[in-house]
Amino acid sequence: MISTGDLKKGVAIEFEGMPCTILDWQHVKIGRGGAIVRMKLRNLRTGSTIDRTCDAGDKFRRLTLDRATVTYQYQDGDQYHFMDTNTYDDIVLTEQQLGNAKNYLIDNIELDIVSLDGSPLSVDLPEKVVLRITYTEPGYKGDTATGGTKPATTETGLVVQVPLFLSIDDQIRINTTTGAYVERA
Repeated sequence: MISTGDLKKGVAIEFEGMPCTILDWQHVKIGRGGAIVRMKLRNLRTGSTIDRTCDAGDKFRRLTLDRATVTYQYQDGDQYHFMDTNTYDDIVLTEQQLGNAKNYLIDNIELDIVSLDGSPLSVDLPEKVVLRITYTEPGYKGDTATGGTKPATTETGLVVQVPLFLSIDDQIRINTTTGAYVERA
């Protein structure tokens, strides 16, 4: 069991019967009442983010998550297939389990798969990925690197704002936590 005093970012707990990781937490002392803890949690099964408040001193069951390195293979409908690099087992995750991570999956990318009690839940993406631009409006003479931005569609279907000088087939680096353009690759 883990108390609210031992909470940290990234810790996996069972909250209201759901496996969750702590994205952010704040200990708040109210004037006359007792202290409370505000938490921002990510549900590991659905990928949704929730905000909850609980009393200071509450206890939660700490979860032990297993991680394994996998390689993304292919998509079949709403199922995504990964290969465990140690055992060569085929691991299948649904679109719902992946959430926004599906926007960063390119063939043969290596990432970590998160499992609870042998059941795969989600994947941990690298901090940055390189994607190819498949469509964007053309740049014109006079466009500069410090000027405006324009929307660009990547090979995975993700639309990001990029500088005006980028064109189709350019490789760009994208931050997976914010979904924002970082630099030309």
